[in-house]
Amino acid sequence: MTQTDAPRLTVIGTGYLGATHAICMAVLGFEVLGVDVDERKVGKLASGEVPFFEPGLPELLTKALESGRLRFTTSFEEAGRFGDVHFICVGTPQQPGSDAADLTYVDASVRALAPHLDRRTLVVGKSTVPVGTAKRLTGIVHELAPAGTDVELAWNPEFLREGFAVDDTMRPDRLVFGVASDWAYERLEAAFRPVLDLGTPVVRTDLATAELVKVAANSFLATKISYINAMAEVCEAVGADIKDLADSLALDDRIGGKFLKPGLGFGGGCLPKDIRAFAHRAEEIGVGQAVSFLREVDDINRRRRARTVDLVREMLGGISGKRIAAWGAAFKPNSDDIRDAPALDVARTMHGLGGHVRVFDPAALDNARRAFPELRYGDSAFDVARDADVVVLLTEWSDFREVDPDALAEVVRHKRIVDGRHALDADRWRAAGWEYRALGRS
Repeated sequence: MTQTDAPRLTVIGTGYLGATHAICMAVLGFEVLGVDVDERKVGKLASGEVPFFEPGLPELLTKALESGRLRFTTSFEEAGRFGDVHFICVGTPQQPGSDAADLTYVDASVRALAPHLDRRTLVVGKSTVPVGTAKRLTGIVHELAPAGTDVELAWNPEFLREGFAVDDTMRPDRLVFGVASDWAYERLEAAFRPVLDLGTPVVRTDLATAELVKVAANSFLATKISYINAMAEVCEAVGADIKDLADSLALDDRIGGKFLKPGLGFGGGCLPKDIRAFAHRAEEIGVGQAVSFLREVDDINRRRRARTVDLVREMLGGISGKRIAAWGAAFKPNSDDIRDAPALDVARTMHGLGGHVRVFDPAALDNARRAFPELRYGDSAFDVARDADVVVLLTEWSDFREVDPDALAEVVRHKRIVDGRHALDADRWRAAGWEYRALGRS
């Protein structure tokens, strides 16, 4: 890629997706302008501070800023002048009181950018949106942009995994280009040239299919997770062991073992809201019955939280007045994201039942404190476990998996542990004298 044929990129929205994309593309050699209406967020990034936890990203931000290839602004006028390819990376949260996706930020970013597009440019959506959004946005762009139909719209869904976002951006397992013309496809090829040069597979498709890819992938993943958790419910009813069952299924190469791990279920800012929005959109376009199973997938996932609380209650003979150490707040390890986090949901429920709950998480404590000040927090896994009647593992951080059961026994009141993530070696903990329980295990 030479300096002359590399398009200049803007990234609209500098949250988790946008900041990661902007930083990584600058490190790959592009001139990048990050755009956001939040002056505080822009200021932090411009000063070298990543406003969320993501391994490896702070170092890359420093590198990108020092190279001079990455800048940040709040000006859409500047973005219009600067960019050849504009990536829309804003959030699409769940609407309050509805399962539908809230497209307020997507629409606002397109409406703010389009009046400043006075030459042939490409606008690329990366946000997860209901199918049909790209077609609607195309009409808005053509209406508002001075360049009219010379501005094209494409869709390039993101597949970031929190905790692995740098690798997923710079070395993805695939790229999907939803385009309406050869020119748009060629622009996207130029905008991803260093990634394509690694041999990354590309799927060229239409706009609607590209919009569906992310929600279809997340729905499949959520279904697999809820399936094994449904089997855990069956195992509990008949005295079978879900770990042995899952291990047996994983050896079938038609099924595989990835995400076939029973436990507390999924959370975060993507899977829960994406499957709900997908089901809602399917109903809007008359095919709701085709994905009606996603409602049960969601219900199974929610039940795992209540069942984990039940397991603690059964072990303790009641929760009120008991000292409970809650290990984990983030929805998954290597993240500080607490959106729809099963760990905090369980901790809050136990607190509401009268338990003396103390929470520790290696990365998400600040976010948890802000969101749920009614809970109590500690400085370490051992700190919150001091004099505890039970330890409940809720997020499978390696810090928790590596705890020595004999050392922990020195600080707790009773050697009881509930493994909400099937992350611990049950035989090792039982051999050390601990009462060990996990969902679906005899």
